Amino acid sequence: MDALYTAVATATHGREGRAVSSDGRIDLALAMPVELGGDGQGSNPEQLFAAGYAACFGSALGLVGRQAKVDVSDAAVTAEVGIGKQGEGFGLKVTLRIELPDTVDQATGRELVETAHQVCPYSNATRGNIDVDLVIE
Repeated sequence: MDALYTAVATATHGREGRAVSSDGRIDLALAMPVELGGDGQGSNPEQLFAAGYAACFGSALGLVGRQAKVDVSDAAVTAEVGIGKQGEGFGLKVTLRIELPDTVDQATGRELVETAHQVCPYSNATRGNIDVDLVIE
């Protein structure tokens, strides 16, 4: 694959540090969530992954909607990223909650969401590695 764009970010001190993008647009404190024993006074990798996946999937949905000539410009995607013990280490699971416009019928919506799941780079990266549930709301 020839990359069309490459994002660069550096994290220091792991989950209790700071994440900064090379262009400075992201510069935020990181902290363990309260549920994992931290103080929750910063963002965490799961939140960042959720935001990125939701945005990316929304773009993929828009692309397949335009190709199918179905207006999904008012769709919203919410990504829920869970972390937990998996074997000797930790693993992730994802639920994508997709809210489609009322003008999109159920069958068409399901087809668009499934196609977007095949197109989305995040979905392609996670396929076979992370359980991803697609929920149309």
